[in-house]
Amino acid sequence: MDKKAVAKNYRFMALMLAAMVAGAVVGWIWPVTDGSAGATVLKPLGTVFINMMFCIVVPLVFASIAGAVANMRSRKRAGKIMGVTVGTFVVTGAIAAVIMFFLVKLFPPVLSAWQEIPEEEMGEYASFSTMIVNFFTAEDFVGLLSRRAMLPLIVFSILFGFAVNLNGGADTIVGRFLEDLTNVMLKFVKIVTYYAPVAFFAIFADLVASYGPQITASYGRALILYYPLCFVYIFTAWPLFAWFGGGRGAVKTMFRHITKPAVVSLGTCSSVATIPTNMEEAEATGISKDVSDMVLPLGATMHMDGSCFSCVLKIAFVLGVFGKDLSVGMLVPVVLVAVLSSVGMSGVPGGGYIGEYIICSIFFPDQMSMAFPILVAIGNLVDPPATMINAAGDYVVSYIVSRFVDGRDWLQKQLKAGKVL
Repeated sequence: MDKKAVAKNYRFMALMLAAMVAGAVVGWIWPVTDGSAGATVLKPLGTVFINMMFCIVVPLVFASIAGAVANMRSRKRAGKIMGVTVGTFVVTGAIAAVIMFFLVKLFPPVLSAWQEIPEEEMGEYASFSTMIVNFFTAEDFVGLLSRRAMLPLIVFSILFGFAVNLNGGADTIVGRFLEDLTNVMLKFVKIVTYYAPVAFFAIFADLVASYGPQITASYGRALILYYPLCFVYIFTAWPLFAWFGGGRGAVKTMFRHITKPAVVSLGTCSSVATIPTNMEEAEATGISKDVSDMVLPLGATMHMDGSCFSCVLKIAFVLGVFGKDLSVGMLVPVVLVAVLSSVGMSGVPGGGYIGEYIICSIFFPDQMSMAFPILVAIGNLVDPPATMINAAGDYVVSYIVSRFVDGRDWLQKQLKAGKVL
């Protein structure tokens, strides 16, 4: 990539950031009131972009994962990539949950119990065992074509890829088709991205207009705790992960390439919608294609450090609402639930409320109708920075996976060969 191309990319990124700031200003000036919908009338402009990205992501996830597995010359390498990837997701998620646990012990989000809590009807919810089944399987093939079935789609794509690999892999028509389809979908993403500034303007105008007035009292305290933590995490944990995965020069390289995924994830509030951008930056970093094609789509659903933060915050918040303490003895179950519920969340705005269902069913089964709306409100308020940690962090995790798959000096080899842009 030449200097003109780099300048062009940064101009476009600056345009997106400007659109987000402008949208936030409009949302603040034009909030939702009893007699007016405010800036939420602009929401359809953002929804168009997100829906288009979701339409692209389903075939992109299928083609990239299935193609990566199908075209691997070594099935042993495929298994190693997947094992290291999932293991890394669990470890980093647990680290995030432990950090937030001790932080809310020091700075409780709710200082005194609420006297009155309006009960809202939650409706029917699935049992815990049913949710586990739905995390990994769909009722039929048509069910796999929905962006709400990302984990089942990923499981299907992995198995499909292994089947193609057993049938001849890269030498088959199907193997070549999957690789071609991945490239076509990435070009499709570039076309849709031209509309992104308009969408980002509308998304942030709607967000600020809808939730700005609610950032008071206990919710305000929770946000003051959560938002700074996310940015501290970016400048402490991410450099450590990058250095561990890539060694010398990794931190500098990571920060040079992380901005675009961070901006896209913050603007769309979607890990899934950030997959294409993460793939572009991984390629520019010299990360092996089979690594990025597996780590990044898996990460959109399973790598949820930001969601682990919010899960612990939600549990502490609702315990405070009911006048209960978050005891040290609850550390293990809270961390386990945070990792489990976060891994189960779909990479879409709001997380599909799966995490909230899990938290309620385990910690607040008798107060579910009261706890659920509180959890959902917190989830909506912290969704942008949580998604940024989740989605942009997928790119950082690819450094760690590359270390175990391609050797600890993989980045130095790419830098020496001039393959890092």
